[in-house]
Amino acid sequence: MIVVSILMFVLALVVGSVAASALAGKLPRNRWAGVRTAESMRDDDTFVLANKIAAPTTAAAALLLFVGGAAALMLTGAFAVVAVVVCIIAAFVTAGVGGSVGARAAAAKPVEEVGGCGHACISCSLKDACAPS
Repeated sequence: MIVVSILMFVLALVVGSVAASALAGKLPRNRWAGVRTAESMRDDDTFVLANKIAAPTTAAAALLLFVGGAAALMLTGAFAVVAVVVCIIAAFVTAGVGGSVGARAAAAKPVEEVGGCGHACISCSLKDACAPS
């Protein structure tokens, strides 16, 4: 169970660092960590908002993973296995609930209008070029 506890501690450290950087607003948009829905990836501000909202539950998931690692060290036999499995499931559910709340917050944030059709291209200026004179 030493290997399992080390893996749980490392995972808790990774999840905790993601939670800390998200809570501080320093988690950049990326493809690996944080709330990554279509709405949250819309712009940097929306990504920061969604992840700040999800950060407390992500930190709780890291704490649950740490508790599971400690349980793997302290308990023996079936109790250790059950404790590790329960902590992993609880961490996934906790992080999932926070991610869901963060995704809903990102979806509720109004979209900023750019102007015209909402795209920054030249098609609007060329729209009348093909019209018969």
